[in-house]
Amino acid sequence: MSSGDEAQPTTTTTAAKPAMSRFLRTNDSSSSSESESEDESDSDSDAPKRPSRPTLPLAGESDDEESDDEERPGVRIMSAQEKRLVEMEATGKVMENALKINDWVAISTEFDKLARMIQRQHNVAEPVPPFYVKTLINLESSVNTALGKEKEAKKKMNATNAKALTAMKQKIKKAVKEYEDDVKKYQEDPEGFERQYLTTITRDTTAPTAPAGGRRAATAAGEQEEIDEFTTVGKGGKVMQFTAESIFKNLQAVQEARGKKNTDRAEQIRILEKLLEVAITSYQRIRVLLALISSRFDYNSSVSTHMPTELWLSAQREVDQLVSIVAADLNYSIQEVTEDYDELLERSPTTENGVVRIRGSIISFVDRLDDEFTRSLQNIDPHGTEYVDRLKDEKALYCTICRAQAFYEKTKQDEPLGRVIMRRLEHIYSKPNAVVQALESAADASEIKPSMTLSAQGTTSALIHSLCVYLYRSGNSLLRTRAMLSHIYHHALHNDFHTARDMLLMSHLQESIHSADVATQILYNRTVVQLGLCAFRSGLIKEAQSTLQEIFTTQRVKELLAQGVHQQRFQVLTPEQEKAEKQRQLPFHMHINTELLEAAFLVSSMLVEIPLLASIDSEELKRKAISKPFRRLLDFADRQVFTGPPESTRDHIMQASKALQDGEWEKCRDLIQSIKIWSLMPEAASVKEMLAKRIQEQGLRTYLFTYAPHYSTLSLSLLSRTFSLPLRTVTSIVSKMIWNEELSASLDQSGGVVVFHRIELSRPQQLGQVIADKVGAMVDQNEKTLDIKMGGTGGWGERPDGNKGEKRGEQTQERRGRGERTRGARGGARGGRGARFSQGLGNQMPGHTSQRVG
Repeated sequence: MSSGDEAQPTTTTTAAKPAMSRFLRTNDSSSSSESESEDESDSDSDAPKRPSRPTLPLAGESDDEESDDEERPGVRIMSAQEKRLVEMEATGKVMENALKINDWVAISTEFDKLARMIQRQHNVAEPVPPFYVKTLINLESSVNTALGKEKEAKKKMNATNAKALTAMKQKIKKAVKEYEDDVKKYQEDPEGFERQYLTTITRDTTAPTAPAGGRRAATAAGEQEEIDEFTTVGKGGKVMQFTAESIFKNLQAVQEARGKKNTDRAEQIRILEKLLEVAITSYQRIRVLLALISSRFDYNSSVSTHMPTELWLSAQREVDQLVSIVAADLNYSIQEVTEDYDELLERSPTTENGVVRIRGSIISFVDRLDDEFTRSLQNIDPHGTEYVDRLKDEKALYCTICRAQAFYEKTKQDEPLGRVIMRRLEHIYSKPNAVVQALESAADASEIKPSMTLSAQGTTSALIHSLCVYLYRSGNSLLRTRAMLSHIYHHALHNDFHTARDMLLMSHLQESIHSADVATQILYNRTVVQLGLCAFRSGLIKEAQSTLQEIFTTQRVKELLAQGVHQQRFQVLTPEQEKAEKQRQLPFHMHINTELLEAAFLVSSMLVEIPLLASIDSEELKRKAISKPFRRLLDFADRQVFTGPPESTRDHIMQASKALQDGEWEKCRDLIQSIKIWSLMPEAASVKEMLAKRIQEQGLRTYLFTYAPHYSTLSLSLLSRTFSLPLRTVTSIVSKMIWNEELSASLDQSGGVVVFHRIELSRPQQLGQVIADKVGAMVDQNEKTLDIKMGGTGGWGERPDGNKGEKRGEQTQERRGRGERTRGARGGARGGRGARFSQGLGNQMPGHTSQRVG
């Protein structure tokens, strides 16, 4: 539309023209006469033509500016800063309109939008505009007025509006507190505040763009300096100078901004890195490094996620640098508790007349590095290459821990030295010798080495022994407990079963482990499980079965070993509980294979349970199972109508158990040896050979228990040929069974036969034996109850006389008589500390902490 069209009188034809056309304008640079003729033709026709390339008016133009392109002056394009100010003012206008109608929901929404705009101002290092400060002051008074009216009003506003008003009160209060200095300056001198703002904007803004393709003019200051140089600008537009003299002031500014909501953490780290570059003295470098490492750890504030690998590696290098500085010059000491000192002044040994004590903690940095490394492994997919790449960083972390240990040994600080030795021990106690040697070789290459190294000790076991002995002597109770468990785990890992078992029994940890923290309980469970595997690899089947028994009875193996979260059917974990469960999970490379663990337990149970089932003839005794998990699986397998080829590890073991019951020991051996999981054991060939031998022996025992009532005599040579065992071994097994009163027989070595004796019990004798068993069980229960009331734990191994079950075994033997085949009575008759170990290691150490972790 041209200006001439507006002067024409309004007619019905022009009224029919679309209202939208007055906002549209063609960008065509045609003459005014052509546009006027087109407008006239449009006004005469009922169907107006749509103008080509319509555009909206530019910012700053009003609706009345509809003159020709030739008459319109050159358009000025606004800068990004001016656009932000215009956007803020538009938001403020919306808030003013909402304030008139008391719409606090809209005000709250627009205020959040305005706060985000101010945050963008901070990100580009622009000062706070006076408009925002003025808006804060006006909103604060409006909120207070509205709250006062709301209290006095009889008719209250609706719930949504009232809630938004209360939220606005908190937001305004927080914003005013954050910009307290700017608000105070504005209230004292509004005009001066605006002048200062305009001065800052003018200084930081480059010259405007010249119209018609003109080039940017260079300022007088720009002619003196190179154009491509940049200067770091802090909050409020102030230029930050990084020099050795201003280090402490910049450090103080960074520390004051630490923890605030709007602080740019990445910018803080960049500032501290530049300060480290210009630091000259050792005191300056120590102060900057302490602040820089803390800032890197603070970068990721979320607890659930792990620290980025790049930040972690930078922090690890800086911790090494910090340890090197304080180890090279012992006149500087970093301590957690120091006297107050002026942080803006340079300090040196000459000014302090001795050692310069600086507030900080190296051991806390080492602990945090280790924790963040573990957390990153918890959050990385263990089946990808990223996990392996991340695991390679353990070598650098181990070197840092060794440097810290050497530093604390040099400065004779016992408390942090114990903590750092425990960290070092946790990295090597569960690893094979080859991995430990690789870690130690990297630590030996460092210029700062601790006194306890692999080269000095000779072997891995000697190194771990020396680390544990130090913690036994100087550590606190928690460190001693964890060191003992780590030491036992290492012995069990290297197949030294009897040493590991004796250490566990003498430590009495099984009595107090339930009151320990969750991480120590997990370590205890892992140690006992590793002890059971050690017994299995060593061929001690009964000890392995009794050690692994209790943890498998709970049916929560993965949870107790911190290798998974156990979800019960009707239980729902809260987000906090789920987060805590995930944080205590072990990294994947430290897991104990639960399938291998289950195979060892079930095979051990098979070799113990099958001969026992064959030895008892009454249904009541058959219900008394040693291993309930195994018995459940066996009963389930017996109820199956059709049994197909074995697929899983359990199928192999169940079919092998049935073959052993039927006397088919060769089929049982083949089924057990065909389980593929044995390949994960270090000594797979020797384990299979051991299992074959144990199956032959237990097959012989099962055969004798099953078929003894049908024989009067049995040839030893026939048994030797049937089970492919040496005659001497067969004679030994039969003699042991007769001695233990498992067989009612005698051995005729001259004829090479076993002579079976028939002892037929009458009905009253059988009933008397059952009554004797029940009375004995009642007496045992009474003794346990009395023991608990007297302050004991009711266990087998807590006798006041220290005989660990000897007296109770004798009493049981006297009650049950000579004809009883139960192994508990025979074990008690033998007495001694290890006498009951064949029935159950758990009788002397109540076993795993099966309470719910967490």
